[in-house]
Amino acid sequence: MGWSNWSGSVTAAPAAVHPQSEDELAALVRAAASVRATGAGHSFMPLCESDDRIVALDALPGELRIAADRRTAHIPAGWSIKRLTAALWAEGLALANQGDVNPQSLAGAMATGTHGTGVDLGSLAAMARGFRLIGADGEARWCDADSEPDLYQAQRLSLGLFGIATEIAVAVVPAFHLAERIEKRRWDEVRESFDDLAKQHRHIEFWLFPHADHVILKTLDPCDPCDPPPSTTDMEETAFRRVLDVAARLPFLTPWLQRGMMKTDLSGHRRGPAHAIFPSDRTIRFEEMEYEMPRGAGLDTLAEVVGWIRRRRLPVTFPFEYRTVAADDIWMSPMNAGPVAAISMHQYAKMPWAGLFADAEAIFRGHGGRPHWAKRHTLARADVDALYPMAERYRAVRRAADPSGKFLNPHLEALFS
Repeated sequence: MGWSNWSGSVTAAPAAVHPQSEDELAALVRAAASVRATGAGHSFMPLCESDDRIVALDALPGELRIAADRRTAHIPAGWSIKRLTAALWAEGLALANQGDVNPQSLAGAMATGTHGTGVDLGSLAAMARGFRLIGADGEARWCDADSEPDLYQAQRLSLGLFGIATEIAVAVVPAFHLAERIEKRRWDEVRESFDDLAKQHRHIEFWLFPHADHVILKTLDPCDPCDPPPSTTDMEETAFRRVLDVAARLPFLTPWLQRGMMKTDLSGHRRGPAHAIFPSDRTIRFEEMEYEMPRGAGLDTLAEVVGWIRRRRLPVTFPFEYRTVAADDIWMSPMNAGPVAAISMHQYAKMPWAGLFADAEAIFRGHGGRPHWAKRHTLARADVDALYPMAERYRAVRRAADPSGKFLNPHLEALFS
């Protein structure tokens, strides 16, 4: 039995190995001709693919260690965001931000630049303060801003190229509660007022079905302590799955189905611990492409993509997701040129997606966008060099850390060898 990612679109012959100790992991790395690490497999690109060895860190022993000033925590890199945030909560602490799902491993989420939303809040990688790595030689080393600073700067968004992280020092904040509000608003109204709305809320995002005229607007704001909320699923999962299955059989009905779905009452309110409010369940399989657009170009870019879909009545069955992310200084981060608007395009896993994504990608690129590393894109080496001024320095650090290319696979070799 081999390995596959969450959506089932990326597979590899070897099954993942789950080392039980750091020594066992080091021996596996030392003996392997090539090796890739995997977490929950939420990358849609072939980042974890390997013909030799795939390792998962979920079985490694480790414990949460809180710094004396309670501003930093040392965390086992293989822990899921769900496990990590529950453990932090028990200590009266939290991550300042999260994405909208939480099964991913901490190391995988940071290594790919995964993020939540908030005009003043950066990606998970921006929270990293140091890493314990098992290098290509099987030796453990620590890197941070003072110790091996170039390795640390590259490792902040590493794509798994510099070693396998076993422990990460992460910035944390005092635990807090959030109130979630979901409402339906007209797309033209939200397009006009979004920038003002974003200044009024700690977190804001919306979903837009391309054939409908309303969006699902979600805001999260700090609130007084309250009981944990009930668990939720994405968009009334059972009903949405039925709509998707109809669209998969009869794609021409997609516009009608979306407009009908948006006639229902989609409003909702929840309050609870932040780590329980941030995520939602995602069990319907899909493929995803996400582009980080210069903040000022985001809404116009989304309008252009939606207009193209409507004119051609294309069967894009999932809604677009629109979020904001703060700028950072991470070498290979899509946010390092300034604050961005993140536009996620999804397609039901049972339906064709590659051609749709390729055509939409041209629009995103035309407005100055950069792709999320873990989501579908077609960047070539020349594109990486054009988009990232630090790309060659990043490659130089990779060559020094892994001269034999042990942590490369064909996809990454084409970009970073």
